[in-house]
Amino acid sequence: MQLKPVSLDVIAEAREEAHAVLATLMARLAPGEHVVRLGVDMEGQEQPLSATLPITVEGDGGADDLVGAEAKWLDNFVFLLTCGLAQTLCSGVLYLRSCGVDGQVSVRAWYLCWGALNECPAAEAAELLEGREPGVYVDAFGLHAVDEGDDDGGEAVYPPVAYTVL
Repeated sequence: MQLKPVSLDVIAEAREEAHAVLATLMARLAPGEHVVRLGVDMEGQEQPLSATLPITVEGDGGADDLVGAEAKWLDNFVFLLTCGLAQTLCSGVLYLRSCGVDGQVSVRAWYLCWGALNECPAAEAAELLEGREPGVYVDAFGLHAVDEGDDDGGEAVYPPVAYTVL
């Protein structure tokens, strides 16, 4: 099976969603060192494509924390996430490895399917990653923005300019 071309409108929408997903992820991070990894499997590729995004959060856990990522890593990550979100026949895994200031390591995972990232409970994350990542597996949180038509009072997602790129 061959991947079908995707329109520029779909790419633009997926890029916007990729930025929103990263803004949501970064807003939920506690102070410490974090690494986000993404693997996307596309039809016709011999192996999954991957991107890594190291993120540092400095502060006391409040709204004024400084969240930083290097621009080259961020751009590469956003590009691959955009591709995965735009092409519904792609599949993949996104996972977050966090090392808090106390030194405790936690791992969360999301699976990419049909153009959306779906959160994994802790047990499913451990199974999905086959225990490759050391640390405590915890339940993932939702990364996609809630549609404006939903009445469940979802949180606002900040635009890409809400986080600092170092």
